[in-house]
Amino acid sequence: MTTEQLLEKWKTLDPEQQQQVLAFIEVIHPTPKPTQSSSRLGQQLRKIRQEIIESGHPLLTPEEIEQEKAERRGGYLNPS
Repeated sequence: MTTEQLLEKWKTLDPEQQQQVLAFIEVIHPTPKPTQSSSRLGQQLRKIRQEIIESGHPLLTPEEIEQEKAERRGGYLNPS
């Protein structure tokens, strides 16, 4: 479905239905809430994360992070 088709369908909805659609979108794609950190490291890490997201490169899953840490420490994570 194209953006134009979505917009046409959106226009046919009454205001209550539009609110329901917006609520559903917020559930499946929540708006990230900015976190405030007083540390420079926290600010730098958030900046790096945002650059990765904007590049289109997917972020690692928690499992991939654990695997990466294990490999960098010279071992391998045992899949259980």
